[in-house]
Amino acid sequence: MKKFIETIKNIFKIEDLRTRILNTVFFIAIYRLGSYVVLPGVDPTQLKQGAQGLFGILDTLLGGAFSHASIFALGIMPYISASIVLQLLTIAVPYFQKLQKEGESGRKKINQYTRFLTIPIVMAQSVGFIATINAEAITNPGLLFTITTMVVITAGTLFCMWLGEKITDKGIGNGISMIIMIGIVSRLPGALIGEAAAKRMQGSLIFLIELVVLFLVVMAVIVLTQAVRRIPVQYAKQIGGTSQLNAQRQFIPMKVNAAGVMPIIFAQSLMFVPAIVASVWQNESDTASYIGLKFSDYTSWQYNLVFATLIIVFTYFYTAISVNPNQIADDLKRSGGFVPGVKPGRDTSEYIDEVLTRITLPGAVALALIAIFPAFALLLGVTRPFSAFYGGTSLIIMVGVVLDTLNQIESYLLMQRYDGMMKSGKVRGRSQNIALAS
Repeated sequence: MKKFIETIKNIFKIEDLRTRILNTVFFIAIYRLGSYVVLPGVDPTQLKQGAQGLFGILDTLLGGAFSHASIFALGIMPYISASIVLQLLTIAVPYFQKLQKEGESGRKKINQYTRFLTIPIVMAQSVGFIATINAEAITNPGLLFTITTMVVITAGTLFCMWLGEKITDKGIGNGISMIIMIGIVSRLPGALIGEAAAKRMQGSLIFLIELVVLFLVVMAVIVLTQAVRRIPVQYAKQIGGTSQLNAQRQFIPMKVNAAGVMPIIFAQSLMFVPAIVASVWQNESDTASYIGLKFSDYTSWQYNLVFATLIIVFTYFYTAISVNPNQIADDLKRSGGFVPGVKPGRDTSEYIDEVLTRITLPGAVALALIAIFPAFALLLGVTRPFSAFYGGTSLIIMVGVVLDTLNQIESYLLMQRYDGMMKSGKVRGRSQNIALAS
């Protein structure tokens, strides 16, 4: 405890870090206040309590802004959608591939295209959002309400995007990820209190066991997020003038879960297609009714089997497009590095690809299990709001953002010659003496 208090004091002794933390808190407070400002022309007392299905997932990621019909109803999610589209374009379209290779200037252009693409996406999604508001909650429905609501929601999303960029520039951590995480964490106290109240009649032991299981799941997600397979790299001796540099032994870190949370997001989007299609034919076919029923219930084994399979497939797909063994091998060859026992060039590329394929399988299976674990938690008696924190997109985003923020804070501490947050002087999983060949 003494070590923890001393670390907190050291954090606030660093002026730049202290300013960044206070800026982050300020920007997050603005975002949370805005999520409770209801759209003009909507009666908040007539809004539906909570959201279900896909809307329930969005509501969790947005911290309740969706169900509150706030000016931040869609939050940063349209920007995320635009980012995914641009990521796919950098693979399929040569022009965007060229931009990606141009370094900082190319990255700025891609970010600008992402902002422009966000506007039509949020306008289209705002029309769908308006359709989810029950008619009783709209005081004056009509074309004017639709247009004004589209404008307000679009402005709200652009403001959230601006807040995220300000957090990145003047705060601590990645701003976009931070906004999503805060929306998720804001639901945790209410879910925890609701779970405690639900388990009051059954005794405190069951609630304590649930907390222990949640802790173990969080630890498993941290291990999955931080796990790497280190490929050794040897650099030949270099002679410059009268000096000679000894050969260096470094590593290429290949993440077990290189795809992050993207496979879950892609798979989750597709999982609502069967239910939507089946709802069109449910009055004409018993099979369609059966499919619609099973794929609308995320606790059914049919839903979880297909969901887990899609996550495994998308993990391989996203890893393949995000990690390029050929480029890594070429970069190693140009810098004079080689993997011991493997010839430079094509053999190195094939070796890296083989290692990546082997480590992706356990990573994909673990990611699929974490994604479907909330369904098991709900079946075992955990309340629906609290079960969402036992895995899935919410938990992986929270863990990733917290670890990234801690890494940045520790970097400030070490640069000012203060002790790190761990006894070893570094957060486990940080790069140290590692060769990044990408």
